[in-house]
Amino acid sequence: MPTDSVRASAGQYAARLIATVDAPLDPASADAPEVRHWPGRELLVQRGDAELVVRDLDDPAAVVRFPAPWPRRFGSVAVSPEADLAVFAGVHALQAVDPTGAVRWELRHGCWSAAVCTDAHASFAEYADDYYHGHADSGSAAFSSDGKLVWAHVRNYAGEDVEEEWLILDPADGRVLARAETMTVGSGSFHSPHPNPAYMGLTVGEGDEESPVLWGHWDGAKFSIQRFVEEVFLAVSPSGEHLVATDPGQWSLYLRRAEDGVELRRLNAADAVPQSGDDRPCWDYEAAFPDDDTIVAGIESAADPRHWLVDVRTMTVRGRIDYPFAISGSPRSAGRGTWYTAAEDGTALHLWTLQHDG
Repeated sequence: MPTDSVRASAGQYAARLIATVDAPLDPASADAPEVRHWPGRELLVQRGDAELVVRDLDDPAAVVRFPAPWPRRFGSVAVSPEADLAVFAGVHALQAVDPTGAVRWELRHGCWSAAVCTDAHASFAEYADDYYHGHADSGSAAFSSDGKLVWAHVRNYAGEDVEEEWLILDPADGRVLARAETMTVGSGSFHSPHPNPAYMGLTVGEGDEESPVLWGHWDGAKFSIQRFVEEVFLAVSPSGEHLVATDPGQWSLYLRRAEDGVELRRLNAADAVPQSGDDRPCWDYEAAFPDDDTIVAGIESAADPRHWLVDVRTMTVRGRIDYPFAISGSPRSAGRGTWYTAAEDGTALHLWTLQHDG
């Protein structure tokens, strides 16, 4: 997956299609495919009700399938950089599964259901047909960039007084290495890995206008967390120096220094891009950071998705991205100077870089 240089052309930038990768599962019974990436490693992942399919983008013939312990509506899933382990984050448990379907370990936790459930369910079968469990909130999990840690957002066994925790686990056996209260009441969450395996981002959705970002650091002994109120994590720069986020209202992009979380600059959507009709411009909840100097950010629009090139050094818009055909959805990082968009029908991913002049 090569990286092209960034060059301006009269305020408009041509995107070059690197590849179109077909989704391995039928979108009628599977989530949309995604790219999970770490330094030097890019995987296409797609979750179906019965399995998780993982494909190496550098070797399309290298496909790994993980049998799923429960249908996709019951939680989310993380996959290791080597595609040798998947951790399913469910309503009542984290379960680590290898490609044969063997359960390497399980960590049971408090229920994510909105109904009061204080049972320590021993198996999915005990609540598979329960309405509230099938429509539960959810936590999430992610592997560190080196694959040696699993970070997980769970609920504990506090009964009616639910408390949420952020755990750091050993992927070999599920042993908890560190834990901290998140002081959140989440309806859903997602992790954002950093190139340095000691760091991880966690966005916790607490409602339409509530969302903190937790920025975690673990040095092997001390687990420290910074909290950014009312933000949604979007992407981390390839070097790991910078983070970019937006607010739940999608008014601005916030550039932060990863080392200490200090806000360096921000970019208001209303000041950066033209208004479309009567609607004020809003940044998407997803963005790409293809190189350390460039952010590809989308403006939310169901009818006409627009992506813009943002200069990290000044947090100003250089120009609009020009695609060779109509695209849908938001730009998302794909590693090594690239980003991706998903086909509208969920059957494929398109991988992009900036057009090299000459």
